[in-house]
Amino acid sequence: MKLIKDPREVYYLLRYNEVEIEDTFAEIFEMWVGRILITAENEKWALIAAEVATGFASSIIGSPAEAGVEGLVSPSETPDGRVGAIIQIYHRTRSDLKKQMIARIGQCVMTCPTTAAFNALHGTARKLKVGRSLRFFGDGFQKFDEMYGRRVWRIPVMEGEFIVESIFGVKKGVAGGNFFIMAKDMKSGLLAAEAAADAIRGKVKGVILPFPGGICRSGSKIGSLKYKLPASTNHIFCPRLREILPESQVPKNVNAIYEIVINGVGLENVKMAMAEGIKAAVKAPGVLKISAGNYGGKIGPIKVHLRELLK
Repeated sequence: MKLIKDPREVYYLLRYNEVEIEDTFAEIFEMWVGRILITAENEKWALIAAEVATGFASSIIGSPAEAGVEGLVSPSETPDGRVGAIIQIYHRTRSDLKKQMIARIGQCVMTCPTTAAFNALHGTARKLKVGRSLRFFGDGFQKFDEMYGRRVWRIPVMEGEFIVESIFGVKKGVAGGNFFIMAKDMKSGLLAAEAAADAIRGKVKGVILPFPGGICRSGSKIGSLKYKLPASTNHIFCPRLREILPESQVPKNVNAIYEIVINGVGLENVKMAMAEGIKAAVKAPGVLKISAGNYGGKIGPIKVHLRELLK
């Protein structure tokens, strides 16, 4: 990492692995988060349940929640000694989060062969009675019990029974951590974005990447220049519009930009994920610049400066 003085003597450019790191920040905001451990007879069904339960949840702008798969957990780390997958679900309010947790566990986990669902966010001041609400599906045949040192509901299903913990912890997490990968072409940018997503998943706990495959190609801005919409395409970062927009922020020779968006149970988790993702992305050939999305403080009060991350 090195600093290079700009010829205009206005600012310093930060270069990491010979890729320019723009002196800017990601704008982050708080959201309520629930963390759920799904166990199953094998990895296949744990992941199927986790992926289905986190579907249609890339951005709260247009999705009913934000959610994603955090990662797999070994049998030695689960209450019932089976392989598990941890997911996270986010929403603006606790009541909305509770509705989403009930719906997603009830429709996507309880219906999935062999699964059970446990709380994976311990020691929180706030708790939601998610399993207690799901018990009604048992139509009076459900049973409250203590298993694996946890209070659970045993709900009869055609396969046998669905075990779900009665109460789940929730807390204020953070959402909107992000950085932009600016590359010479689509293939280069995509390889770099995939490397960033893989690095984050492999090295950082407590975070999720809510967009498809952990990568977003359609970054947005608040509102619209022309229509009554809550959000629209981030036009100043669209390479195809560079030549017709005086305000374009797309550098010369950049023809593809991918955004990595990160949510986490804590700010430090998100910072670590951003740093690991950037370090992986700049190693890919064809990456010309790293930047980040912010909206002048209109979305969130937390600023994470790229330059600080890489120190």
